[in-house]
Amino acid sequence: MSFPLLTATAALPAIGAVATAAVPAARRNAAKALALLISLATLALAVVVLVRFDPGGDRYQLTESHSWIKEFGVRYELGVDGIAVALIALTALLIPFIILAGWHDADPLETGSKRWRPTQGFFALILAVEAMVIISFEATDVFLFYIFFEAMLIPMYFLIGGFGDRAHEHGEETASTQRSYAAVKFLLYNLVGGLIMLAAVIGLYVVAGNFSLQEIAQARAGGSLHMATNTERWLFLGFFFAFAVKAPLWPLHTWLPNAMGEATAPVAVLITAVVDKVGTFAMLRFCLQLFPEASKWATPVILVLAVISIIYGALLAVGQRDIKRLVAYASISHFGFIVLGIFAMTSQGQSGATLYMVNHGISTAALMLVAGFLISRRGSRLIADYGGVQKVAPVLAGTFLIGGLATLSLPGLAPFVSEFLVLVGTFARYPAIGIVATLGIVLAALYTLVLYQRTMTGPVKPEVSAMPDLRARELVVVAPLIVLLIFLGVYPKPVTDIVNPAVKQTLSDVHKKDPKPEVEAAK
Repeated sequence: MSFPLLTATAALPAIGAVATAAVPAARRNAAKALALLISLATLALAVVVLVRFDPGGDRYQLTESHSWIKEFGVRYELGVDGIAVALIALTALLIPFIILAGWHDADPLETGSKRWRPTQGFFALILAVEAMVIISFEATDVFLFYIFFEAMLIPMYFLIGGFGDRAHEHGEETASTQRSYAAVKFLLYNLVGGLIMLAAVIGLYVVAGNFSLQEIAQARAGGSLHMATNTERWLFLGFFFAFAVKAPLWPLHTWLPNAMGEATAPVAVLITAVVDKVGTFAMLRFCLQLFPEASKWATPVILVLAVISIIYGALLAVGQRDIKRLVAYASISHFGFIVLGIFAMTSQGQSGATLYMVNHGISTAALMLVAGFLISRRGSRLIADYGGVQKVAPVLAGTFLIGGLATLSLPGLAPFVSEFLVLVGTFARYPAIGIVATLGIVLAALYTLVLYQRTMTGPVKPEVSAMPDLRARELVVVAPLIVLLIFLGVYPKPVTDIVNPAVKQTLSDVHKKDPKPEVEAAK
């Protein structure tokens, strides 16, 4: 293609971020409208990428390659496979809903004395994150990927620390301290992971002589590039550590509940439904493709960590008093399923993991955004402060229920298909691990249904008796997500058709085949 479609898809929100930031402070509604318009235009470009991508064609398509830092072999190389295309579409789809849901989250505040927050800065930062996430999915040069993998931490830091949740049980001063703590913790955890990855990136260049993912992978497959066993293992660990922090995988997960709890609901969705997907995506694209033998070597330990994440996250979700922290711990459990599917090293497991990334993004967005609408009405994140909401706001309660049922992977809703594939793929090779992982399903039903029962059913508490139902803008945010959850739950084929060829190629990278059934099919 002569038109640089991938560059345009990432550049448009980046340009939009600058333009939105330049809008005068007095014209904050114009800044919001511009950000929404840019996000919709980016979604249109992502749809073009989706349409132009041929699942049966070359592994990396719509490629772009230009010399960048010639002395160090760094190139501006972009290309997408089916997994990247699905995640770019997810990102571009969620950002307009995030912007709409956060329409008033950065409006000026009155807390004793007037405080001013740059509304245009809030929406500009969201667009900046979108641009960096999209180019991370597109980059096939390791150094280029690393730059944006780290750069996205900066706007996220300001979104968490500067535009945090206003609902806090201990007042604004304590809330400000908690937001700052959560933002710094997020930044430090991810910076440490990134610095370790940087050392591995430099080590990869020393061994391979360039940063091109495709060239290094082809050289390894062809036998012209050989890595010593210990070298490959150390490089793999450097990459995997950074991705496990971003994912987040136990025990590197502790920044997530703080970040999601203190961020606004739309920013919490941006964290777990968009940014964190870069970590699990990178495990598939970089860890397995660049370091196949080390990936197989580390698989037993990673599977154990994934199962701990599943059970640990679910158990802590059961005991939460805070709605948003409950969703955060549930996400840790879900990311455990994604990592489990990736390292099960089966086509069903990896297909399920990729589908899980998409479905988790949609289901978490639906649940967290409705939770945000609920919290904004009551001014509290505590579960105990609610009760009987379904009697005064039935549409809000109904959408909250569907989002919750999707979170527990109810059959007929999108996450069920992906979770089923992950477990089937895991059982095929590691039955004991698969059995333990199924406990996460039981716990998910417990924390989801208890959350709904305590907030939506029972006597109507006086504080929620006048709570309004979902407004038109909020329905525009939630309704399409609910429709997608049902559609992909009944008919996931559009996504699986795109990702399955890329999954098969990834399995080929690590020289793995699906295990044969122990019982032959009847002829």
